[in-house]
Amino acid sequence: MAKANGILKIEGTVEELTFFKLGGKNFVRKKGGVSKERIETDPSFVRTRENNSEFSLCAGSGRLLRMGLGGLVFKAKDSRMSSRLLQTLYRVKRFDIVSQRGKRNVAEGLTTAEGKLALKGFDFNVNAPLNSVLFTPYFLELLVNSLTIKDLIPLEQLRYPQGATHVSFQLAGFGINFETEETDLVLSNTENVALSMLAGDVVLLLASLPVTTGVSLYLLSISFFQEVNGIQYSLNNEEFSVLQIIDVV
Repeated sequence: MAKANGILKIEGTVEELTFFKLGGKNFVRKKGGVSKERIETDPSFVRTRENNSEFSLCAGSGRLLRMGLGGLVFKAKDSRMSSRLLQTLYRVKRFDIVSQRGKRNVAEGLTTAEGKLALKGFDFNVNAPLNSVLFTPYFLELLVNSLTIKDLIPLEQLRYPQGATHVSFQLAGFGINFETEETDLVLSNTENVALSMLAGDVVLLLASLPVTTGVSLYLLSISFFQEVNGIQYSLNNEEFSVLQIIDVV
């Protein structure tokens, strides 16, 4: 790498030379790297091609999951959610013990208990993990398609944003087949509760279980509102909006 001392300060690539600035000084180096054609054909890069193929498969699975959940993700996500989800799905893929290298995928990974466990507990909003907002147990009962939070005292058992007057809970059942790309989203009732010291049960019921030939994900959503003159306005504060995968079956 050479230092560029000329009057004309260039940044970018010109033919085989790359000009760039580092620490307030200008440098130039010869363009390097391995060509795309060599990576695609050279036997020395077979592992690279396999890794790239599996990375692409996981990226497609992440996109399918995000699109299938739609507005639920939009309400509760952080700026790095997509990349974090990709990392998680890449770990799930490693539990595929039947496919060849380069073809290992999320669908096969989720046929194992270890793969399901790797996805369970994923928070779409890293700034508001479920256990940092809700401080009391919940009970997911798939035999009756319900989630219950018993004797919730909102002001004591929730972390809430300044100005919030109400909180809403919703359960989602999401069937997804990462191989066929078929999805089915089932939403429960939305339970809206005033932030007070009064204890009460929160009961979320799904009309049915999601239909799938793959796996079913169950997600809990928590969001906060401020009531003004009888109208509740959503508080889209990314430090408090929750969406977590609470179970994978």
